[in-house]
Amino acid sequence: MTAGRTLVAGVDTSTQACKVVVRDAASGELVRSGRAPHPPGTEVDPKAWEAAFEAAAEAAGGLDDVAALAVGGQQHGMVCLDEDGEVVRDALLWNDVRSAGAAAELIHELGDGDEAAGRQAWADAVGLVPVASFTATKLRWLADAEPANADRTAAVCLPHDWLTWRLSADRGLATLATDRGDASGTAYWSARTGEYRLDLLERAMRGRRPRVPRVADPAEQVGVAAGGAVLGPGTGDNAAAALGLAARPGDVVVSIGTSGVVSAVTTTAVADVTGTVAGFADATGNHLPLVATLNAARVLDAAAAMLGVDHATLSDLALAAPSGADGLVLVPYLEGERTPNLPHATGAVHGLTLRTATPAHLARAAVEGLLCGLADGIEAVVAQGVAVERVLLVGGAARSPAVQQLAPGIFGRPVLVPPPGEYVADGAARQAAWTLSGAGAPPEWAQPGLQRFEAEPATAVRERYAEVRGMTDGH
Repeated sequence: MTAGRTLVAGVDTSTQACKVVVRDAASGELVRSGRAPHPPGTEVDPKAWEAAFEAAAEAAGGLDDVAALAVGGQQHGMVCLDEDGEVVRDALLWNDVRSAGAAAELIHELGDGDEAAGRQAWADAVGLVPVASFTATKLRWLADAEPANADRTAAVCLPHDWLTWRLSADRGLATLATDRGDASGTAYWSARTGEYRLDLLERAMRGRRPRVPRVADPAEQVGVAAGGAVLGPGTGDNAAAALGLAARPGDVVVSIGTSGVVSAVTTTAVADVTGTVAGFADATGNHLPLVATLNAARVLDAAAAMLGVDHATLSDLALAAPSGADGLVLVPYLEGERTPNLPHATGAVHGLTLRTATPAHLARAAVEGLLCGLADGIEAVVAQGVAVERVLLVGGAARSPAVQQLAPGIFGRPVLVPPPGEYVADGAARQAAWTLSGAGAPPEWAQPGLQRFEAEPATAVRERYAEVRGMTDGH
């Protein structure tokens, strides 16, 4: 505590960096913050996360006066520990795709060789269909590619679980804990039943059954740090961001960063047999069905590079062109695509004529293509029976005036843009305050001002995009 007030800390151990915020537990006022980078790559020694946390905490002025702390983290990563709690091998991150074949294999196995039956079985069991991101597929890869390491694995956990555990004064394997938000992305825990499917974990590891973290209640104390701070259970990054934004049922959070994420808060579990929508849980007891795309902010990076302009000029050019760019469409599968599942796809430009061969038309097509892909994600969530009333738009590309002004028309709903912030870390800090208070609901902190954008539905833009997407199939 400092000067008569209680402080809490929130940590975002993300793919690229560790961010730490210190906030007033009662009001949510930001007191100080710090940041430190993570190493690049899709497999990382978890000790680098601990070192980055220590550096970020020091940059934030230290945490000696913090009464509680919680960690939000990148989802799905595979952290394997031996009997002594030592890391078996470098962690595989969510974006490591070497387990794509394992995902297909697991689907076919659960369906007795029938892909459709396998998809249905996985959706029924855990609310999602395996893709390379999910932990279960990485464990199958480990079992096949590195059986000796699989044999050494006494426990498996997720990045945020591991960092929380390392911060605790008690580091026995039995004290490993997670929360329902992050557990729901493993493919061996069900958000609908609230239980592990250890048979699926054992299937993934070809008969091995390592220890898994206990799934704590949303605001349960899971340990005490060496300095005396109470540890909250933490959660996955998307659930933490929703908590930081105080998203409520009827809200969908659209994050436009390296990847695009559409996540909706709802009170009912979702199980999409197509695998488009993952039936995740949130950090409060609700559900967070989610759609992810591979192509997001870097679509704008690529368009700006092609045109030789900066992002501000790209936005100006896009707003100078007519809606629909006179028929010019960019299907932005520049890195393959996850939604739809086209890992080897490439981008396509259609409708190029003398009239549309201008920088403004291409800029407009890039912004509209990016947003149409995310709009498809929103409609996929709606198709699962989830009510979507408004969109909270976050991420680096959300700062683009063109994105802000075109999004409500393409999404067909009001768009609210909060100021730039560390919403994953903020959500973790809010959970820490909740854990400390023992209350039945998260504290009602003052929310950031939301800039509201509205527009008439851009139906013709969506229809034209769907036409071209169907013709090209992204190839």
